[in-house]
Amino acid sequence: MAEPTVELIFGLNAGIVWEALNKNGPGTIDNIVKATGMRRELVYGALGWLGREGKIAVERRGRAMVFSLMQ
Repeated sequence: MAEPTVELIFGLNAGIVWEALNKNGPGTIDNIVKATGMRRELVYGALGWLGREGKIAVERRGRAMVFSLMQ
C-alpha cells in the first residue's frame, strides 16, 4: 500500500477542523485542538490549508486568534 501524500494528510485534517468549526462555531487553537483531538501542529497545518482555500476567517480578540468559517 502506498504512503499517503502530503496533500491527502493535510486535506483530511482540514476536513476535521472544518467540521469542528462548523459544529462548535468560532474557536481558538486550544478550542480546536480539544474539539478535534489533533496535535497542535496538525491543527495549524489544517488551518493553513483552509486559509489558502479561503474557507476561514481569523480575528484577533485580545491576545487570542479566533478562527471561524467564512460565511
